[in-house]
Amino acid sequence: MFKQTPLAAAVSLALWSLSAMPAMAQTQEAPMQTVEVTGIRASMAKSLEVKKNATANVEVITAEDVGKMPDKNLADSLQRLAGVAVRTDYDEAEKVSMRGTNPDMSLILFNGHTVSGGDWYVGDQGSSSRSTSLSLMPSSVLNQALVYKTSQANIVDGGMAGTINVTTRKPLAAKERLSGVVSAGMSYATLPGKSAPDLNATVNWKNEAGTFGFIAQGFAEKRYVRRDTSSTLAYGFSSGYDVINLKNMPGITDASLAGSGYTAKDLDGVRMRGTASTEFVEGVRDRKGGMLSLEFKPNKDLDVTMTGFYSGMNANNYGRLNAGAFYSMLMGKAEPLGGTNVNTNVNGQQVYATLKNPVIVTEKTMYGDTIRVLKAADIMYPAGTPPQYIGNSESFYRNGARATSGFLDLDAKYRVNDDLTVKTLFSTTQGVGKTDADQGLTYARYGTGASFSYGAVDQAPFIKYYGAGANVPGMNADGSGNMLIGRTISGIKTTDKENSLQLDAEYKVGKSFIESIETGVRYADHHRDSARRYPAYHTKDINANAPTSYIGFPGDFGKDLGGPAGWDNTGFTFTPETLKAYFAANTKPTSDEFERRVFSELHVRERQSAAYVMANLEGERWSGNVGMRFVQTRETADIPTPIAPGKCERAAPGQPAIPCAAYPGAVTTAGDLQPYYDNTPFNGFTGNTYYFAHTDRKFNNFLPSLNIRYELSKDMIARFGASKTISRQNYNMYGVGFSGAACDAQGCHVNGPNPDLHPMIAKNLDASWAWYFARRSLVAVDLFYSKIDGYAKTGTTGGATVELWDELSKAGKVYAVNTSSQQGAKIAGIELSYEQPLFNTNFGITSNVSKAHTKVDDGRPMVGASEYAANLGGYYEDDKLSARLVWNYRSEYINSSTAPSPTANSQGMTTIQGILMPSAPTMAAPVKTLAFNASYSFTPNLVLSFDATNLTNVRRAYYRYSEEEQSKLDVIGRQFYLNLKYKF
Repeated sequence: MFKQTPLAAAVSLALWSLSAMPAMAQTQEAPMQTVEVTGIRASMAKSLEVKKNATANVEVITAEDVGKMPDKNLADSLQRLAGVAVRTDYDEAEKVSMRGTNPDMSLILFNGHTVSGGDWYVGDQGSSSRSTSLSLMPSSVLNQALVYKTSQANIVDGGMAGTINVTTRKPLAAKERLSGVVSAGMSYATLPGKSAPDLNATVNWKNEAGTFGFIAQGFAEKRYVRRDTSSTLAYGFSSGYDVINLKNMPGITDASLAGSGYTAKDLDGVRMRGTASTEFVEGVRDRKGGMLSLEFKPNKDLDVTMTGFYSGMNANNYGRLNAGAFYSMLMGKAEPLGGTNVNTNVNGQQVYATLKNPVIVTEKTMYGDTIRVLKAADIMYPAGTPPQYIGNSESFYRNGARATSGFLDLDAKYRVNDDLTVKTLFSTTQGVGKTDADQGLTYARYGTGASFSYGAVDQAPFIKYYGAGANVPGMNADGSGNMLIGRTISGIKTTDKENSLQLDAEYKVGKSFIESIETGVRYADHHRDSARRYPAYHTKDINANAPTSYIGFPGDFGKDLGGPAGWDNTGFTFTPETLKAYFAANTKPTSDEFERRVFSELHVRERQSAAYVMANLEGERWSGNVGMRFVQTRETADIPTPIAPGKCERAAPGQPAIPCAAYPGAVTTAGDLQPYYDNTPFNGFTGNTYYFAHTDRKFNNFLPSLNIRYELSKDMIARFGASKTISRQNYNMYGVGFSGAACDAQGCHVNGPNPDLHPMIAKNLDASWAWYFARRSLVAVDLFYSKIDGYAKTGTTGGATVELWDELSKAGKVYAVNTSSQQGAKIAGIELSYEQPLFNTNFGITSNVSKAHTKVDDGRPMVGASEYAANLGGYYEDDKLSARLVWNYRSEYINSSTAPSPTANSQGMTTIQGILMPSAPTMAAPVKTLAFNASYSFTPNLVLSFDATNLTNVRRAYYRYSEEEQSKLDVIGRQFYLNLKYKF
């Protein structure tokens, strides 16, 4: 179903100087910092040794050498593990999911504590996902990633599906007093055709006594990205999907269909795409930062380590869109931003497009129903009609797009006596995602018609426009061309921060089967705040200072998207400098307060308190642990709540707040998109003002856990785990603003949050068997099952109410809140792993495959869940050369780039051709990728490495309702990295 470029060509490219196959270096729960693992084979041997001896079901990835994880990105390495999948944006894997769940349900820790991170893309910056983006974490700063597939009481709570603890190196673990690594190289991305520098340096020093040391590391990595896309993205009546409606589309007649074999009645109710669009995005990822770690160990009893990390990534990005408006044309609608205007001819009569030469196919939906779909057609205006609206173009430059992440932790361990050890961990972390100016212009295009034809899900559709003239800005004398009809500029900043303190103690019992008792407490105070800013314009005339210069789409746009010959890949855009100049000339300074858009603000505080006790057990041929963790979650939110226009007076920019007697907490200094034009009196009574409604809820949960390891024989291990785990709801479920208030015959209703949502709780079972039949060899089977309570069901009335002002009745009314309720879900699956050296050679293979079957109570698929994931890798290593080639597969899943809105009706129902079916989400089609890396040691201290990702240059396809109904198709190109590393 998912067509690729020839695999043989990609393999040939990867092996241009080699004749060997490479593989992953995966390690397991290493006895931290005591053994330095170097090389693929040594790393794998240690990995399997630790996995064999671990009590819980764990996986580990360890750096093969100082500053070198197995991949350029930790997420790439994690996806090589059984049951782990990643979400990839552009050329980089970012967010990790485990065992068929959404990334929000996996918890990623650094040195045992959470890490806040900002998102670089404006859409993600405005969301409130709990998933951690690894795009800010270069693999060079990392030492080890320990993946817990079964839980235990001493692990930080929050990872319902699993927990990943990433560690950095400790200074005193180095063998030499002074050592380090300097790496210099470059990256090259094939689609943008640009290269960029890649620099890393690490210094490790410790005193002669071995009581004090430090690690200092810096990195500067820059890469250019580009994405070519075909999609159904557009606006208003021109976007998405709908059905042909003869009542509203009088241009579709038997006469217009003459010769097609269809009558107008045959087309009534047929499903069609509203548009065919092309998108072109360019950007840069300029990542700089560093890490400093200090360790003090004056004696064998006390060890204190302080680690600070900071990473900042500048990610300005530039998006362009060219879209047809087929549905709007048939509806006679002319305004692409809402469908309020109509197409008219010279006599002022409304003009409707006709539909000719239809191709109608039968498709099976993802729910098993059969529907009729319009696959191709000509959408034409009647002959002799002046040019009418046929589509739109936009150009957006996101200036000042930046993401940062940083943490400071203090980790102390003190051995009170031979039996008692105490530990403490304090951490503070903050991440910021911001875009200074998300600025863009939208143009309406006028012509006489368009043709489209959709092919396979992984092929670009054919599209052609008629009578529109050259696709450049400006109108022609005959009425064709492109007219500026929209502008927008805004900035956004989202801040995520947490302070936490953890105290732990372990007492060695050594009696009967109880080896030791562990206990501890933890407190974390987490804040998520997001705010958007909208500058004021001098005038409402959008054509003032309109740009006159433009540039076209690149000539090679869409060359890798496939599709039939001759499809229209043209478009126009403006340089970033041109867009910035337009908005600089048309906006004016007011005040930070007046630029606020209170409605879109998010202010959520979450306090987590936990206490646990756990017994470590050991008997003849068996070991394990059993424990209980108590967790209290306190969620408080300040929810933007609308006040009817005219109730509270808004202050002019720079003026003090005007008190509002009816709503003492009203924010009267924010503009909330109200105009403030030059030479126009300011009206303080237009538009909604807002106040913040405060909510405060507590949730208590007990989380028991049990892990048992049993030696069936010296080389055969069985494990069993049972636990209850927690995953908290996304922040916007608690703090999103109210919107869409309305009263009808059924009563009053409004979209909004649900502060009563409790965390998701999962009851988990895990059973595994592993046979270590030879050195660096493994066969393993793992069965798992989770029953989830509290999975979000969005777009429903959950029983919550709020009192709001009703303008019609001039009175306050109680509104039912259309929000999120909760339901159950289940996950059941199996993981198979196999790895082994090939005979007595330097070659070897690694492989795994997993299946996770998910079931939600309402019958819909679980967001982010792939049923199948698989990896197949080969490696070669000798004293000079090491190499890996790894193939990865992930099956289809619901694609969600941001946290789902609690008011989005994703659980709604849709009637198509008389069939009532669930509203279908956007699905990511199955994808297969191929990655390669190799290194050659000129001397023990001088190593040249080469890495390549996305070797097959996959086309990432997305669909809705049916696997044959493409909604989006992306291509990002291949990425290559060449580095020379010197160790001293």
